[in-house]
Amino acid sequence: MTAAEATTAAESHPAAPASESAAPAPGATPARTPLVARAAAELIGTALLVAVVVGSGIQATELTKDVGLQLLANSTATVFGLGILILLLGPVSGAHFNPVVTLAEWWTMRRGGAGVTPRQVAVYVPAQIVGAIAGAILADAMFGEPLVKWSTHDRSAGHLLLGEVVATAGLILLIFGLARANQLRFAPVAVASYIGAAYWFTSSTSFANPAVTIGRAFTDTFAGIAPGSLLGFIGMQLVGGVVGLALVALIFMPGRAADSEV
Repeated sequence: MTAAEATTAAESHPAAPASESAAPAPGATPARTPLVARAAAELIGTALLVAVVVGSGIQATELTKDVGLQLLANSTATVFGLGILILLLGPVSGAHFNPVVTLAEWWTMRRGGAGVTPRQVAVYVPAQIVGAIAGAILADAMFGEPLVKWSTHDRSAGHLLLGEVVATAGLILLIFGLARANQLRFAPVAVASYIGAAYWFTSSTSFANPAVTIGRAFTDTFAGIAPGSLLGFIGMQLVGGVVGLALVALIFMPGRAADSEV
């Protein structure tokens, strides 16, 4: 899945004069939010997202043996949890919870748009990874599982890797497409809905998030992923991020005068 993945949530705010004030989501973050507060929001938000994903997966397997119902329970909890986290923390950090989203933001800033600075990337990404690992450990602790047990769930098949490209590209297209269309106010519902759908229409169940992928390797439960599968998944997520940005550039290119299209 998921994790989850990623994302932005609030509406536009005036920019502060310092370079540190560049918004972690396109036009979405308050200009003077301290970096330490944004880092805390990313760490806690990613931790809670992974706790929702892993915890609901454990709960589902304890309640039913039907794999379809397990996935339904897992995806439903993720949709609600992710939407709430974006709504709550979007105004603080942009609610990325996802290194691919953060890197895409950096690329957008580098190309002259709103985004995050290299310093912010250097703070956000480690916070997201630490948060994801902490979230998996927290979920295991709540359900009496070993706090750290490497997953044995192999996800290295080629069709699963293709699923990660599709899931991540769609996520980036959605987030940055909403920004280009000035529709970021719909991000909590739109991003959560997309992830919920991607649980079902992608072969990989839409991890779409390197930090969440790393965190899920620390739990040998329903939502886990074997450490040996991490490199492939994360590599394809990065590829998906590039594809998503290319689609944004293609679909949301600046308008042209009517006579130039004749």
